Amino acid sequence: MRGHAIRLSPARRVQNDFLYFANKAPILPVQRRMRLGAVIDARKACPHHPPWTVLFFKAYALLAQEVPELRRVHIGLPWPHLYEYPASVGMIAVERKTGQGPAVFAGRVKDPASRSLKELVDILRHFHEAPLREIKEFRRVLMFGRLPWPLRRLLMWIGLNIGRQRPNFFGTFALSVYSALGAESLLKPDGGAEDAAVDADVFAEHDDVGILLHGAGKRQIDGFDQRHLRHRSLR
Repeated sequence: MRGHAIRLSPARRVQNDFLYFANKAPILPVQRRMRLGAVIDARKACPHHPPWTVLFFKAYALLAQEVPELRRVHIGLPWPHLYEYPASVGMIAVERKTGQGPAVFAGRVKDPASRSLKELVDILRHFHEAPLREIKEFRRVLMFGRLPWPLRRLLMWIGLNIGRQRPNFFGTFALSVYSALGAESLLKPDGGAEDAAVDADVFAEHDDVGILLHGAGKRQIDGFDQRHLRHRSLR
């Protein structure tokens, strides 16, 4: 059957490059069901009515303050080692419309644990509503995606392996939400490029049960650490 080719958008090219490196990293996914009745009541009483994205984003950043393993990444240059940061840098996945259709971008938030819920709500709204060219991370993706494929892969590999610069481009953890689709993620491919860093995925149901999916790089967090992290996260 004859069809037609569809040219990849710059954002899609960058996303594919990111997944290329993600698939090379071992990931240990875990899942935890939580009773969120008290959180739901507190959210309703909050004047800012923060989205679930903001609540879990803030909560994970606070947990990372207490657990240094969640602020570590695996670096390959000049030799394989772990690199620990003094504070987290979070990335939030946001879908935006472009001239070539919808595309997923990642907004960067430095030290979200120290920010108020209102500030995080305003930042998330900015990621959703501001023109793409006004958001540094989104503008960078649109420019980076127009580079030749070999150069993109080389630059991304370098950025993933320079400890001091890595959080400026990839953060230390990422969060995505599927609740608006009535679904949850079963596989965590995108956390792998962070490798150590953690990809947190949230699915909040309409009742008082929530599901937290967490994927961390196997090279710096083992199963024993993951079990302890799950118990701490319940607090």
